[in-house]
Amino acid sequence: MMKINQPYFILNLSPWPILMALNTFNLMISNIMIMNFKFNLTSLMNLMMIIIISILWWRDVIRESTFQGNHNFYIMNLIKFSMILFIISEMFLFISFFWNFLHNSLAPSIELGLNWPPKNINFFNPLLIPLLNTIILLTSSFTVTLTHLYLLNNSKKKTIIFMNLTIILSMYFLMLQMLEYKQATFTFSDSIFGSSFYMATGFHGLHVMIGTIFLLINLMRMMKLHFSHIHHISFELAAWYWHFIDIIWLFLYMTFYWWNN
Repeated sequence: MMKINQPYFILNLSPWPILMALNTFNLMISNIMIMNFKFNLTSLMNLMMIIIISILWWRDVIRESTFQGNHNFYIMNLIKFSMILFIISEMFLFISFFWNFLHNSLAPSIELGLNWPPKNINFFNPLLIPLLNTIILLTSSFTVTLTHLYLLNNSKKKTIIFMNLTIILSMYFLMLQMLEYKQATFTFSDSIFGSSFYMATGFHGLHVMIGTIFLLINLMRMMKLHFSHIHHISFELAAWYWHFIDIIWLFLYMTFYWWNN
């Protein structure tokens, strides 16, 4: 048989895609049942299975790239392109939130009394926790950039220091967001205003949690010397994702917090 030279890496058969698809589908069905007040443990079991499958799937990808050397520069460029498409899809998710919010704020309906925010809703002061969270995320964007700079210069100690600082700032952001939700005087069910606010900021908080996990995994890989100054695509993708989160928060702050005052 003639061997064809090509730059692609042909994956081995893997059980993780089909198992992930089945567990994700079951998780959706279980959550729908919970919404109809039919509590069951299936949702928790599916969530645990998704976490376990993700860990095993990532393990295989790390083996392919770091230990087997199957990810050449051509494959890395394809992975980067895939990440760009993923970030664009996430961007359109948040565009739908902004569209919904601006539509209702610029032309509030008669059910809202033609007021925005609706009456009897005491909104947050944008110069307190929201502004602090904005400063925290902008600082974390700066520290993750410094992490990349020191990684390119083979400075392991400084790379780990600034990576840890980025993760600490992300956790601090999440703690402040939880405090903000706890102090809120309105809920998700308080008209379109409450649902729009909590959907947008809640999904952003979820993305911050995912980004923090992404950074934590890369921190562990840095400490195990998985990266070099020319081969650290996992960290690059995490940094891209983190900058995306920061940019979205700036628009959230200007739209959801500043616009209402």
